[in-house]
Order: sequence, then C-alpha cells, then structure tokens
Amino acid sequence: MHKKIFLILFLLCLSQTSFLSIAESTPNQQGVVDLRILETTDLHASLINYDYYQTKADNRIGLVKTATLIRTARNEVQNSLLFDDGDHLKGNPLGEYLARIRGIHRGKIHPVYRAFNFLDYDAIAIGNHEFNYGLDFLNAAIKGAKMPVINANVFSVKKNKPYFTPYVILKRNVVDQTGRKHELKIGVISFMPTQIMKWDKANLEGKITAKPIVDTAKEFIPIMKSKGADIIVALAHTGISYEPYNAESENTVYYLTKIPGIDAVLAGHSHSVFPGPVYKNSPNTNIKMGQINGKPVVMAGAFGSRLGIIDLRIQKINSTWRVVKGTSLTRPIADESGNPLVRKDKGLYKLVKPEHQETVDFIKKLGL
Repeated sequence: MHKKIFLILFLLCLSQTSFLSIAESTPNQQGVVDLRILETTDLHASLINYDYYQTKADNRIGLVKTATLIRTARNEVQNSLLFDDGDHLKGNPLGEYLARIRGIHRGKIHPVYRAFNFLDYDAIAIGNHEFNYGLDFLNAAIKGAKMPVINANVFSVKKNKPYFTPYVILKRNVVDQTGRKHELKIGVISFMPTQIMKWDKANLEGKITAKPIVDTAKEFIPIMKSKGADIIVALAHTGISYEPYNAESENTVYYLTKIPGIDAVLAGHSHSVFPGPVYKNSPNTNIKMGQINGKPVVMAGAFGSRLGIIDLRIQKINSTWRVVKGTSLTRPIADESGNPLVRKDKGLYKLVKPEHQETVDFIKKLGL
C-alpha cells in the first residue's frame, strides 16, 4: 500500500515538473519571430538578362533572374518582406526608350513597376536617377506602383513638406517559432543623397529641395516609434563611407546605423556589395555577420546581379518587440565567370518582354 502511494506521488511530481517546464518555455518560443527582409537595388531598368549595347544575353544582370532568387528566399522562411532601394527607372536603352521615345501613356504601367507589382514588393524607395527624366515623367510612372513609394528627405519647395510619402508602417501577420500568429508593425523609411540638387538642377530647382539624410532620420524615427512601429527598416539609397559626417555627405549608411530606433539598413547607390571583402578592415564592421555598429546592413550590387537578404530574430520582451539578432548576406545570379546560377522567372519574362522587344526593334531601326 505504501509503495503504491509513493509511486502515485512520484508520478504526480514528474508530471507537474514537466508541465512547469513546458509552461516556462512556451512564452519564450511564442514571442520569437524570424523575419527575412529581401532587397533589390540599383536595377537601372535591367529587367531582362540582356545587354542592349552588345545585343546579346547577359546572365550577370536582370530582374528576371533575381526573381528566381526572390522566390527561393521566400520559400525558405515563414515571414518575409521585399523592398527595392531605388535607381530602377534609368540606366539602359530600355529605360531611355520608355522615357524619351515612347513615354508612359494613360492607363499604361511602366514595366519596372509592373514587375514590382508582379513580384509583390512591400515598398520601394526613390533613387537619385529617378529624377533624370523630370518630375512629370516620374509622377506619371509611380502611379502604376501598387505598393508604397517612399522618401523622407526630399521636400516640396511650395509646401515645405515631404514631396513623397516619407515613411510607412506596414502591418503584417507573422508566425512565431511555435506557429502562433502576431501582428507586427514594420516602419519603413527611405533617404537619398542631397546631391540631386546639383545632378538634376535643371529638373528640380524651384520645385523640390533635399535635406541632409541623417538629420532627417533623427527627425522621423521618433515619430514612427510614437505611431506604433515595432521595428524600423531604412531603405537607404546611399552608400557606405567611414569619412566624418557632414550635412553634404553622400554616403551615410555608417551613420544611419548609429541612430537609435533603426533596426536594419538596406543600402544602395554605390553599386557595391555588402557584406563583402572590401569592407573587411573597416571600423565597427563585421562582414561575417553583415553588421555595421552592431546592426544588419545589406547592399546587393546593381542591375539585379544579386539579392540582398537580412535575417532578423525579433523577440517580445515586456510587451515590446526587440531585434535580438540580425545578419545579412547576398546571393548572386551568376558566378564570377558569368555562368548562370539560376534560371529566369518565366512569368516575369513574359510580362516585361513586350517593352524589351520594342527596345530591341528600335535599336535595330536606328542601325546601331
């Protein structure tokens, strides 16, 4: 009899211990979300893997190739976001043909934005080259974008307000490590170099002005936090420089990573690759983790040659979401010899082929 009582008590203790163990671990797991952030940047109208100057295929470029990497990267995780970091309208004969010859007709969508819509981008930044064709063309083109088109440091001279939507707070349902759903509010803000006022003076003078990047970030980040942003991602159409910062600094990523509240930076503009060996000995930079000043940064080259990936681990601590880990890497569409590593996305290719073919035919007509 005593043995039975002892056995029952022993089993009860075991079950209670197991229950407590589960109860203690579950809240932690339920409050941990892995979020993948994907970046394209400086596409320069390179939609197709084609060199218009050499009139032949080029497997080192083209969003139709990057799109395959995007689909793969998305399928690897439960939670992901996709952004473009600007300079997507100008940079090759297709961009020139659409802007200077054919134009954007009423009811038509620029193929770059048609591609972004097809791939379901979450938001896109404006780069400095978007102004090269003038504000009228840019405003007509971005009407075709189904996602937010943002920039915070370009202001209307007439209204003294941001010319574009300065930031967005995206509400997304995410799944934590136990499968439980949460609503996460992701703040997204964008910047570009103030040098646009020199580079495109003829198009912009008297219409818009550009404010210093870091100063603008320090102004808007607290506002975004006050409006409920759980985390903040900067679409920074600006490169990485370790020179001392001033109001005219063109490449400001290093200093953006120092701003409290910014959790991840998607860089661009300089066509570089980060993380990469060129930054190996740079101060406060960890190319193994893909971090600058302890924050994840990525820059995916140019022309669709790479996909940028930032992986964030976000944990809910005392009712507040915090980034507890962030790493970055890039994936290429071709090896160093130009041999393709991925196939083109057939759906996207079919979607943008008409304008591509128009451009090829126009070049042939000119006898070039």
